[in-house]
Amino acid sequence: MIDLKGKVAVVFGLANKRSIAYAIAQKLSEAGATLAICYQNERLRRDAEELAAGLGSAKTFQCDVSVDADIDATFAKLKEEYGKLDTVVHSVAFAPADELKGDFLETTREGFRIAHDVSVYSLIAVSRAAAPLMTDGGSIMTMTYYGAEKVVPKYNVMGVAKAALEATVRYLASSLGPKGIRVNAISAGPIKTLAARGIGDLQKMLDAHSERAPLHRNVEQIEVGGAALFLASPLASGITGEVMYVDCGYNIMGF
Repeated sequence: MIDLKGKVAVVFGLANKRSIAYAIAQKLSEAGATLAICYQNERLRRDAEELAAGLGSAKTFQCDVSVDADIDATFAKLKEEYGKLDTVVHSVAFAPADELKGDFLETTREGFRIAHDVSVYSLIAVSRAAAPLMTDGGSIMTMTYYGAEKVVPKYNVMGVAKAALEATVRYLASSLGPKGIRVNAISAGPIKTLAARGIGDLQKMLDAHSERAPLHRNVEQIEVGGAALFLASPLASGITGEVMYVDCGYNIMGF
């Protein structure tokens, strides 16, 4: 049984009960961690507060990770509230819907910029703000997908952004290692989340994964939550800069 009592975890990207971030928050809460839930804007405030109510003593904070001033203000509040942090969960990704429907060749400059700013640079910005509060070391984790390595139809610019994200994990792991801070990514199989619905061929992705994966099914959110709990725990103390696959084995198959 993993015990995270006395540990503080901040979770970015919790949108609703179907989100991966919520499953991770559930597992961390069950293990005894104190949670800080960050939501993007005022429109999402009520949903975030309702979800936080079911996660023990979790508190909510508004933070748009594409705005540096928001990140600075949020971490100032986190420092005032908790003093230090032990775990940061970055479950944030976005690309304009039109970029996930057509041919990759038609990727726009602005769509490319937005996808990388929100999905990749935000991890760097959040990690930089969190590091001074992780005085006892700790764990930072983000969410990626197999489309970072192989072409997935209609995943388009998000696949390129995820590739950049995985490279960012490695560079951050090197940068933050001397502080005892580990940085890893979880590569989950396709899941029907609110964010995933914007992908043009989501159902085809789900069908292909369940057919070809060794376990012959798709992964569930709570299984990703379990992997995140492991990465947040002392059991993963020697693991950093890695991509952990939680995809029912799909990534090992050639065809």
